Amino acid sequence: MKMPAVFMDRDGTINEQRGYINHISRFILLPGTAEAIRLLNSHQYLAIIVSNQSGVARGYFPLQLVEDVHSHMKELLKKENAVIDGIFFCPHYRTGVVSEYTADCDCRKPRTGLIKSACETFDIDMTNSYVIGDRCTDIELAKRADLEGILVKTGYGLGDIEYVLPGSPLKPAYIAGDLLDAVRWIIEKDDRQ
Repeated sequence: MKMPAVFMDRDGTINEQRGYINHISRFILLPGTAEAIRLLNSHQYLAIIVSNQSGVARGYFPLQLVEDVHSHMKELLKKENAVIDGIFFCPHYRTGVVSEYTADCDCRKPRTGLIKSACETFDIDMTNSYVIGDRCTDIELAKRADLEGILVKTGYGLGDIEYVLPGSPLKPAYIAGDLLDAVRWIIEKDDRQ
């Protein structure tokens, strides 16, 4: 049976935006993240992370660190009874220094490769799915995938709202204070339909 998904950006949406997370100690969940994920879990939404991690291609940290950070994140959330169903990330960058990951790929947001990979892994009801992120590029990803996009004020959100969004032809369906606010909006919207 198909399930709707909420595709969430990682840095600045799930955890504090601290530039590149080049050490596991720099990964800090934002307040309300576990509650937001629990709400998705209890309302039968797949909780899926889609994230650009070009620091791998740029040589800032190894691919293994990204995997370790994701394991750490899942453990932190599990302690609060919150489950991430899938994590899809892009380690590539067109002008990277690590040849193995230097590529102009389809998975780097706002391109839709990460969402396509998620759809190959899960049976997703795309007509009732959403994208949440702290950048206007996340709203562009939503548009390209024919989904509603929600912009959060955490991470780079406030700056994008003030300086990027006014000049963008793409507007979010909702501007949320944080991930929890965004998830509550989704659930309330779908309850009204």
